[in-house]
Amino acid sequence: MFSQYLEEFEVEEVSVETFIERLTKRSQADFDINYINGNTEILCEFFIQTINDLKILKERTERKCVTLEEAFQNEKNGHRQQLESLEDRQHAAIELFRQLDEKINLVAGKIIHLGEQLDNINIPRRRVSEAQTLLGYIIEFLAAGTLSLNTIAIFNDATRLFEAADAIQKLYLIAQDLPEEKFSTLKKNIDLMYDKIEKDLIERFASAHHAGNIEEMKKIANVLSNFKGYSQCVDVYIEQSQDVNYSGKDIFDSVLPLCQRNYAIIEQVFSNPNQVMSKFILNIYQLKINQYAHTRLDDRRDERKYLKTLYELYVRTLKLSADIGKIKMNLEDDLLNKLSQNIFAKYLRDIHEIEIRTLDNFFQNELRKFYEAKKHNKRPTERFSELKRDMQALISTKANINISQIDDFGGETFLSEELAIAMLQEYSQAFERCKLFSDEQQFSKNVLEMTDVLLHYLLHDHICYALDIGLQAIPFAESKTPPVIYFFDVVHKANTIVHLLESTFNANIAPYMLSNATLLECTNKKRNFLETINNKINNGLDRALGVIIGWVKFTLQNEQKKSDFKPETDTFDTIASTACRAVVPYIETSIGLMKKSIDGENLTTILGEFGFRLHRCLFDHLTQFQYNTVGAMCAICDINEYRKCVRALNNPLVTQLFDILHALCNLLLVKPENLLEVCCGDALNCLEKSVVMNFIQLRSDYKTIKLSNTLKGI
Repeated sequence: MFSQYLEEFEVEEVSVETFIERLTKRSQADFDINYINGNTEILCEFFIQTINDLKILKERTERKCVTLEEAFQNEKNGHRQQLESLEDRQHAAIELFRQLDEKINLVAGKIIHLGEQLDNINIPRRRVSEAQTLLGYIIEFLAAGTLSLNTIAIFNDATRLFEAADAIQKLYLIAQDLPEEKFSTLKKNIDLMYDKIEKDLIERFASAHHAGNIEEMKKIANVLSNFKGYSQCVDVYIEQSQDVNYSGKDIFDSVLPLCQRNYAIIEQVFSNPNQVMSKFILNIYQLKINQYAHTRLDDRRDERKYLKTLYELYVRTLKLSADIGKIKMNLEDDLLNKLSQNIFAKYLRDIHEIEIRTLDNFFQNELRKFYEAKKHNKRPTERFSELKRDMQALISTKANINISQIDDFGGETFLSEELAIAMLQEYSQAFERCKLFSDEQQFSKNVLEMTDVLLHYLLHDHICYALDIGLQAIPFAESKTPPVIYFFDVVHKANTIVHLLESTFNANIAPYMLSNATLLECTNKKRNFLETINNKINNGLDRALGVIIGWVKFTLQNEQKKSDFKPETDTFDTIASTACRAVVPYIETSIGLMKKSIDGENLTTILGEFGFRLHRCLFDHLTQFQYNTVGAMCAICDINEYRKCVRALNNPLVTQLFDILHALCNLLLVKPENLLEVCCGDALNCLEKSVVMNFIQLRSDYKTIKLSNTLKGI
């Protein structure tokens, strides 16, 4: 029972209510539930017994806790004593270490003092020994002739080369202080042996470099640093390191890895790595890259190719310099930039003249090839071509004879977006070269000259010429056949080319205009050319609209019969007249052509102008006839067709004008007694009374209406 209580109390949270309920259920299990329900004393006794059990359990638990606390305290005291013992031992060890350190320092001091005393004794002795050895070498050099130097053993033993190098270097310094008169032979022999040892060291250095023996190279370089020919050692290293087959078609891809690889070696081998690396890079630029550039740029027959090659080499050289500069080397400031400038200085002296000449030739050739492909001989623009054309049109109209044949060149626009793109790309490339090659003082002037060339050939010689040809190809206004107007195609291509030009200007020149007033001249010149183009386009569009409206007018005059609006029959028909059906398809085609060819505000303007002219033409046309009821219905059908056409213009004012025209035609149809009501409607309220009355007068029953006083109040 006690173990069961312990299990219940060992849970994290003990609820008294839950425990009592559990006891109650347990009592019901031990006794008959019906018996317990009727006798509460048994339940009470069960609870009292449980309480007594819990008291006994508590006492046992308390005794156990006391025992555990005593054991814990004893163990705690044992650990404390152990820690105190360890601390005492640590303090003793620290003190012992301090004493040992003092003894070591004392002994070290004595050893250093003893070493200094030994050095003081040994250095003079060693110097005397070295002097004796050198004096022996001098005696041997004095005794030996020029041809018998090989008999001196140390200087002819390859295994003792470093010892011989040290000896000959000291002998060389001593010989410099000896008088020439007495010791000329000695000095000469020493010089000869000095050169021989130096040569042997350099050869061994080269062999070690070939073998990749860095330690041997470092040792030899350190010895040679005291010789006159130390620079020859550096030259040998540079020559052998750069004597490699450059991968790829050029050297630029190999130079950076070559520099990185050799700088790591130079740092290990030479005592002055920065100076050696500077000479290493100098050799690459002045010999390798310079020779490569000269080979690529030697042929100037194709100047366009020459400029592209020069730009490519210059950019790649600058990039190479930037990449080399990222290597952590203490090179001289601006060294790489100076080396790059020195390579290309002679090529940049006349670069702008070549650039202008190349642009001019390229644009000329491209235009010439374009017109040759079209089998077109470029015609000079006549000064008074507009006046001449107007006179021809007037004579043709009045005399009804054709004195000049309009040449539309089969619809050819003589404009090419591909040609324009090629010219603009060439200009952009030239601009990039100019930006790279020109200094700040010349940049603006050079760009201005290049832009002049572009604007002249692209806008004047190409677009303006095409517009002039297009203007001459527009039919006369009084055309008797449906005129085919190719000028809209010319305008479309001209606008496309102008947009391309604007994009090129925004990408190249615009970023520099705010900080450079000279470049504003480029924009001003472009604006002047575009104004000329705009005037030609506006002139051509005005003439084209006149031709379209003129043909509509001519067709209506010839196709529209009086009987269309005043038939003798009383049969109503809801079909438009023959004249209307003849002109509506052409009007729709013309509107579609205008939308296809023009965009932006220009499109809105031209469509609005076309709507106004068409309205005036139809208004004047309708006022030439008299209408009965059936004819008025036909006129309204015609107007409805015209209204469908002009909806495509998307011009609210034009739509309103045709709505008013439709309302005016209703005056021809309504009963006389309803005229006053229609005239007072919203559609006609904005018109002058004279206009309304003039339309009412077109009714065939106007005299009857007038006599009946129906028009009073209008």
